[in-house]
Amino acid sequence: MKIKANGIHINYEVDGPDNAPWLILSNSLATNFHMWDPQAEALSKSLRVPRYDQRGHGSTDAPAGPYTFELLIDDAVALMDALNIKRAHFGGLSMGAATALGFAQQHPDRLDKVIVCDSPCQSTPQSSQQWRERIAIAEKEGMEPLVEPTVGRWFPPDVMKANPPYVDQVRAMVRTTPVNGFMGCGAALADHDYASKVATVTRPVLFIAGEKDGVTPAAMRKMSEALPGSRYVELKGAGHISNLDQPQGFTAAVREFLGT
Repeated sequence: MKIKANGIHINYEVDGPDNAPWLILSNSLATNFHMWDPQAEALSKSLRVPRYDQRGHGSTDAPAGPYTFELLIDDAVALMDALNIKRAHFGGLSMGAATALGFAQQHPDRLDKVIVCDSPCQSTPQSSQQWRERIAIAEKEGMEPLVEPTVGRWFPPDVMKANPPYVDQVRAMVRTTPVNGFMGCGAALADHDYASKVATVTRPVLFIAGEKDGVTPAAMRKMSEALPGSRYVELKGAGHISNLDQPQGFTAAVREFLGT
């Protein structure tokens, strides 16, 4: 389904009972809302679960960028307004995690509990340079040269060797990401910082990281330590897309946190 919000048409899908609490799920860079299929199936028995394609991704409009996280957060607020959602739980992974944490800092009155997954939620000089290089590749050659390097970073070597079906599904998501969307959101990822203000968040937060997601677990432990009352869960054996590498453990952590 599509709905007009914040000047674009946002693609979304809603599962779950009409009167259940809302849990909105926000995708990572170079994926679409189908990255959340295992969680939507499991959690929609007791929650109303909208998943949406962030600006420039999936079937949501992909205007020319650059984008900022402030814009991506405004999209999420506008989507809630368009769907008449006054308050919701909100979860995101990677780019979606920074969207979630920024949303919690800027619009706490619209959120109940917040789930921040597999993101340090701040750029560094090194990561900014990496994003500029990837943006240049996409602009010159399209998404194809970025497919294998991306999945190679996201999934641990043992997962790549086993090659479960979801790895090819993610390959297809990366390959079909609109170049405008990748470039626009890449610019946002190259220049953001919600980690330094994590202690200002007033909503309950669950941080989730894949054990094998590089430096991310350490960064997320640090954020959790800086935010009293927050929870941190590390999923053994999981990489960057931890909800697909360890769907049962991921979903169980979310379910316990939300009390469903």
